[in-house]
Amino acid sequence: MDRTCSIAEARNDLSGVVREAEAGRPVTLSRRGRPVAVIVSTRDYARVADSRRTVAEAIDEFRDRHAAALADENWLPERDQSPGRAPWQP
Repeated sequence: MDRTCSIAEARNDLSGVVREAEAGRPVTLSRRGRPVAVIVSTRDYARVADSRRTVAEAIDEFRDRHAAALADENWLPERDQSPGRAPWQP
């Protein structure tokens, strides 16, 4: 189970907190009983940071997974694309 400690406890045992994180056990830091930060190993941080996607990538992935259920009209612009009436001529 992950360790949770206050910021003051972590300050007093920083080397122990870092050793736990290096061993692959995240340490949650709390302030007034509420979690405010997590200390993780650089390996775990790099894995999470590399897995981030852009919004466009997430949309593309969603479309790929649900292509059969989605109709093309779901992705068309909402605004009417017709040219409209001719401009007024005096």
